[in-house]
Amino acid sequence: MFGPATTEPPPTPEAYDKFATVRLSATDIQTCARTSLGLAPAGKILDNRTRRIYVDGLFDIFNVGHALQLRQAKLSFPSVHLIIGVFSDQLCEAYGTPTAIPHLERCELVRHCRWVDQVLPDAPNIDYVVLDEGATVDPACDKVRLKGYDAMKRIGKVILTKRTMGLTLVTPATSTPTAPPSPTTPTSPAQEEIPEPLVEF
Repeated sequence: MFGPATTEPPPTPEAYDKFATVRLSATDIQTCARTSLGLAPAGKILDNRTRRIYVDGLFDIFNVGHALQLRQAKLSFPSVHLIIGVFSDQLCEAYGTPTAIPHLERCELVRHCRWVDQVLPDAPNIDYVVLDEGATVDPACDKVRLKGYDAMKRIGKVILTKRTMGLTLVTPATSTPTAPPSPTTPTSPAQEEIPEPLVEF
């Protein structure tokens, strides 16, 4: 299990400068976790057992924001078994959120993230749920999920992670052919700011 002494490849200087969540140490993350659970920011963990932590989502077009959230979830305690729930294509469709990448491939993308221990379609018996600070859901189409998260927060089972800002927005490619860019047209994608959360938790 990864813990505070975990070694990981250092981020590039550019990533370190751009993403505040890259700069979080295991100690920073554990302090945030303790605070979000209503515990004193500093103090000993009462026992050294492995905590089972669950994160769910679409993980459609898995990106650095997903990976950095999972890193925070994994490092929330000295020993964590990180379980990831990936919503099925049918569930996403039923709630008006069709996916660009099929469920099987989304599960495989998540499974290959270094922080993940287990990918499950069913919600297991868990100790805590990890959510980004600020909304990660749209209340217009995700009322059931919001209600569930609110219930988890009320019973003190939510750990808040810091939101990764400054990500490049990616939209699924369309089947409409487009002309190739002219030699004078820049081909690198524009950097766009992620919009502010729709709902504050």
